[in-house]
Amino acid sequence: MAKEEESGQLRRAAIDAAAGAIAGGISRTVTSPLDVIKIRFQVQLEPTTSWALVRANMSTASKYTGMLQATKDIFREEGLLGFWRGNVPALLMVMPYTAIQFVVLQKLKTFASGSSRTEDHYKLSPYLSYISGGLAGCAATIGSYPFDLLRTILASQGEPKVYPNMRAAFLDIIRARGFRGLYAGLSPTLVEIVPYAGLQFGTYDTFKRWAMAWNKLRYSETNSRDADVNPSSFQLFLCGLASGTCAKLVCHPLDVVKKRFQIEGLQRHPKYGARVEHRAYKNMSDACRRILQSEGWAGLYKGIIPSTVKAAPAGAVTFVAYEAVLDWLDSTF
Repeated sequence: MAKEEESGQLRRAAIDAAAGAIAGGISRTVTSPLDVIKIRFQVQLEPTTSWALVRANMSTASKYTGMLQATKDIFREEGLLGFWRGNVPALLMVMPYTAIQFVVLQKLKTFASGSSRTEDHYKLSPYLSYISGGLAGCAATIGSYPFDLLRTILASQGEPKVYPNMRAAFLDIIRARGFRGLYAGLSPTLVEIVPYAGLQFGTYDTFKRWAMAWNKLRYSETNSRDADVNPSSFQLFLCGLASGTCAKLVCHPLDVVKKRFQIEGLQRHPKYGARVEHRAYKNMSDACRRILQSEGWAGLYKGIIPSTVKAAPAGAVTFVAYEAVLDWLDSTF
């Protein structure tokens, strides 16, 4: 009996991991162009809008001054593939990340509810959903962080390339910064990911409950007793859309700080503007203070538009793909 239970738990964990990895891979590939634009904005020290340049009385123009302009520039200089720059390390990061995240999330929900049944997980209080999401995001971040760092460096370097591939970037980081260099910016990432993942999963569960309550109310009015009150794929898409947007709007400044730590010392062509010098920031609070001092509040929200535009569909695609793959795996294996 104990062996059967253990086997069932392993099967559940394997299915959750596979569904999470596939969902993460699909979401990352679909939204990569927006991610590249977001990163270019976040690592640019100069203003990222035309009106900000005018207000700052700057004589030299910024490399990127808007989403449309950035899109045209990247396409003209780097071609279509430029929008998927850094996508390989991004996939190597996001697939284990989402796999770990969903496995840990389901384990925590099972522990909190005392049951592995999905229906019982819906009965958890919203607070436990937020806490479970935050802890799952923390575990996933630590497990996949070096790939996130490599993705940021490759996506931000532009043309001409500093590193021709992921291996060259990895070896240079090890040589210049040591093993700890692979975890540059981990502190602001963890500070960011706990509220981000907590908000994303917590609000997703909340919106999902509202969708189920809405379906129940709608079917009760039509006297349809056999109707399925579970959310439709479209409703799940909307839940993911809303949860991703809420989480990103709250946590974006910490993502900017993380990106600055990740690209410290990166040699880029002068056309991309000033670069972040090695050891430019002492710690996370010093980075926030310096960004506020030199770039104002707008500096902490650089890339917020492409970031939010990306976060909404990314969250929606992730959750819909996860639920769909999970159902398929459950029925197949």
